[in-house]
Amino acid sequence: MTQAIQILIIGLTLGGVFALMASGLTLIFGVMGIVNLAHAAFMVAAAFISFFAYKGLGLDPIASIVLTMPVMFVVGLVVYRLFFARSIDDPKKRSVLVLVTFAMALVIEGTLGFFFSNIYRSTNPPYAYDAFLMGPFYLPKGQFYATLMSALILGALWAMLRFTRLGYAIRATTHNRTAAEVVGVNVDRVSMFVFGIGMALAGASGSMISFLFSFYPGKHWEWVAILLSLVVLGGMGSLLGALIGALSLSVISAFVNSAYGPTWSPVTFYLALFAILLIRPQGLLGKKPEL
Repeated sequence: MTQAIQILIIGLTLGGVFALMASGLTLIFGVMGIVNLAHAAFMVAAAFISFFAYKGLGLDPIASIVLTMPVMFVVGLVVYRLFFARSIDDPKKRSVLVLVTFAMALVIEGTLGFFFSNIYRSTNPPYAYDAFLMGPFYLPKGQFYATLMSALILGALWAMLRFTRLGYAIRATTHNRTAAEVVGVNVDRVSMFVFGIGMALAGASGSMISFLFSFYPGKHWEWVAILLSLVVLGGMGSLLGALIGALSLSVISAFVNSAYGPTWSPVTFYLALFAILLIRPQGLLGKKPEL
């Protein structure tokens, strides 16, 4: 029983970080209707920003979100204007935008590999190797701090969506893009800001990745499969679904890791993605598509 509770603690703390990673991806899909395959690549890029800020400036990786989030937000606005603004309202063109994000991921990976080489890196703040001791249990400080910060960011995101005019416009656009435009919502501007917010969330996730995991330019391909499994399980476009999917799959993965080793742990996410697409393609909280 003690071991099971310990595994549960580890799984839940990582699940909070996974929820932050998946939130930007599912938010962009909910508003724009595209799967951003470059999301994980932007996360890795943000992890490099956090890494060099830590090595060069001594900036704590968690504190580096004050740098990575604004930088990635601006990058998101620019990327949207360059690649999505003229195509997002055309259903025929929107269907191929996922290929644009795939190409974008390749470009980011190649650029990072050219400048920084494909070697593993990670920041090493003191708390990354320390833990809180609670009787027979322990709680890694790095995972605890990252989960706490992730909860604060997700709480701020929820409050923005719930209580601000931009949040009302985002929710209206997510529910029905055409109807929102009819009642006066500037869906193009909303989409631009949502893409920027999604990239800012990727920036915050990159700061967490920089000390929780080792990373290199090609690491994003492993992350994008995990993120897709999280958002598909919860329901594409559902933030609550992404949270449920992140926590549940993270806990299951932790138990698989304990029983069969770290090699089999990622298989949990791939099998979940395969199973949910076969059994319930809309996910737990997603809407069933209408014919």
